[in-house]
Amino acid sequence: MSSPGSSVPPPLLQLSGVTKRFLNVTALAGVSFDVRRGEVHAVCGENGAGKSTLMKVISGMYAPDEGQLRFEGEEMRFGSTQAARAKGIVMIHQELNLVPHLDVAENIFLGREPRRGPFVDRARQRAGAQACLDRLGVAIRPDAPVASLSVAQQQMVEIAKALSMNAELLIMDEPTSSLTDTETAQLFKVIHELKRAGVGIVYISHRLDEMAEIVDRVTVLRDGRYVATMDLAATSIDEIVSLMVGRALDDKFPAATRQRGSETVLAVRGLRRKGAFGPVDFDLRRGEILGFAGLIGAGRTEVARAVFGADPVDAGEVLLHGRKLDIRSPIDAIRHGIAYLSEDRKAHGLAVKMTVAQNVTLANMRAVSGNLGFIRFADETAAARRYIEALGIRTPSADQVARLLSGGNQQKVVIAKWLFRDSRVIFFDEPTRGIDVGAKYAIYELMDKLAADGIGVVLISSELPEILGLTDRVCVFHEGSLTKILETRATSQEEIMHHASVRSSATAAHAPTLQTTAP
Repeated sequence: MSSPGSSVPPPLLQLSGVTKRFLNVTALAGVSFDVRRGEVHAVCGENGAGKSTLMKVISGMYAPDEGQLRFEGEEMRFGSTQAARAKGIVMIHQELNLVPHLDVAENIFLGREPRRGPFVDRARQRAGAQACLDRLGVAIRPDAPVASLSVAQQQMVEIAKALSMNAELLIMDEPTSSLTDTETAQLFKVIHELKRAGVGIVYISHRLDEMAEIVDRVTVLRDGRYVATMDLAATSIDEIVSLMVGRALDDKFPAATRQRGSETVLAVRGLRRKGAFGPVDFDLRRGEILGFAGLIGAGRTEVARAVFGADPVDAGEVLLHGRKLDIRSPIDAIRHGIAYLSEDRKAHGLAVKMTVAQNVTLANMRAVSGNLGFIRFADETAAARRYIEALGIRTPSADQVARLLSGGNQQKVVIAKWLFRDSRVIFFDEPTRGIDVGAKYAIYELMDKLAADGIGVVLISSELPEILGLTDRVCVFHEGSLTKILETRATSQEEIMHHASVRSSATAAHAPTLQTTAP
């Protein structure tokens, strides 16, 4: 509490000595934390540091095993998220929580529909939704089906839903992860408006460089424990990162252990899909990491998906070790040893409700099955344990449900799945999106090791420092064309951006979305 005459307002929210355990795992250990009215308080830490558990305690999803939570000076013990919302605590989850077959207005007021007698007052519901959308400055119709919206638009609907609840404390978990620069700028305007209105905001983001625009204070967690709270203006990103990982990160990228050879592992010739990309030609050599750079929509992901057989092509050839492949589906690509790690690992790479062991063996179940097709569970567990140890996957056991792992460890499980399938070429599409700096470094080391072991690695990334720090050569895409292949050690961010943004008059109004700040 503030002393008499102090200019610092008393906390809107105050946690003291909060501990939360799950069986034999301590997720939070004696964490103390507070949020003031009208401030944005960032919570930083590596994946697995306890951020999500802390937010779930605040929002009423979890009850603490020890410690105290006070809201507006009153001790609270919420039994549910509904109870927390009734007090004015609202959380916007990173994973969207919308009903696709309902429209925008119905989603915003789901469970809180305005009534006219026994009936829903749809006119008032639409008007209320429109007011929230106007406040965000987004052109989304209240009657638009949520299923018809882009991921970024759905994220704005989630934010509009939170605004409709008149929150006193708003928790934002990676709110900009799916937003464009323009949408992020609009969101920041809304956050400043909420601050002026006295709303307290807890802000979680792996994009540390964006915090300077909105954040007042930052708290760092590590391994479920409180480390420090600082005024953002009095610290630096490097200091925050050092506190997060417990060591200074002088080098954000590991020294390469691989040696590039002259042997071509994968060759793509004249690959084309009308309206999407092409013709595209490139080679992937043994022992190298090949980068795909370009603005969003330039065709990087589309080319990778086409090689993987996920999307059809109109022309072109794919050759593996000089042998032409007939790839008409992902099953064909997988059979030939080509793997693709989607940028949305939870939707397209991971079976989140299955265990680590089940995910690791999912693409090669014959290897752990008997003659009659029944799974040999001992073999499945043994295979998973090998990769848990080899890749440093942090999990209580091979039987842990995948959705309970941190983002970095989930990514390692997906990699383990393709290694167990004996993949010879792996496309990594935005592999470190939503992953903290410490976990990023581990993924970088793993990619280098794969290339050193002779596996062909293609890195698709919107972060230019990541491209420059990891790759040997860079394929630069622009509007579906591969405009240039550059030697990484002889190029720069400026040269890559030049080849990536030679824009036509039709696209000149759109700002580049490549990140040019270090991850």
